[in-house]
Amino acid sequence: MLNGVVFWVEQTAVGLYILLGIGILRTVLWLGRARSNYRATYFELERDIAGYSRANAWTALILLVELLLVVIGVQQVVAPTLRAALDDQVRVFEVPLDDGEFRTLTPAAVGAFRPDASGVILQATDPANQVIATPTRTPTPVGTIIPNPPPAVGCDTANAFLEVPANGMIMDGPRTIRGTAYTENFSFYRFELSGPSTGNNFAPIYQNTRPIEAVGPLGQFAPAGYEEGDHQFRLVVFDLNGDVRAACTVNIVISAPIPTPTPLGTEAPR
Repeated sequence: MLNGVVFWVEQTAVGLYILLGIGILRTVLWLGRARSNYRATYFELERDIAGYSRANAWTALILLVELLLVVIGVQQVVAPTLRAALDDQVRVFEVPLDDGEFRTLTPAAVGAFRPDASGVILQATDPANQVIATPTRTPTPVGTIIPNPPPAVGCDTANAFLEVPANGMIMDGPRTIRGTAYTENFSFYRFELSGPSTGNNFAPIYQNTRPIEAVGPLGQFAPAGYEEGDHQFRLVVFDLNGDVRAACTVNIVISAPIPTPTPLGTEAPR
């Protein structure tokens, strides 16, 4: 809630400056009238009333100036510092895996090899004059998907959409989370995880204050620190009031990393 108030003040700072400027100007005029009335009157009751009015004008002027300083401080110092802190709160980087160099020994041929050309049919036409259809590229799967997972919840809107992880995906290593996260009066979005590692309650694991309107990277997720088993992964989008505007929940399975084969050694010379 506090984050939403800070970012709301930052986005509406220009309007607040105008309102505070008008208030300060009216208060200065009020103070001038009160001082003139205090000097012009000769009756004790009227002087007391004018004195109270002058004191109230001074109080209002001081409060407005202090509020102006608060808005300046929030816009220039608090909001940039808070945004940097939220962006650096959780940062997980993918570690490239090097499987090493694999060398497979090829046995030497025994004797002379003579291919059998009896079944070879030579074409009479030049292959360069033929038109061959090029097969279309199939989309690369985003990961291993378990069959018949429970249905995803709330992922039918672009305000909170997850492409990776897909519903039912097996997470066996660090991955880049992809999707969209935005809304009107956007404040921030975050990842939440529910499963055996969190007592089956959704716990926040990452947060970002930049909206993503086209499908792209949202952040990183490394399952190494969580127990293996079925989990729910949720993307939640918040507005400036701290209210949830959209959420997308998918089912994932956290498993141990797939073991990589040990590289073969180099054959020693005989």
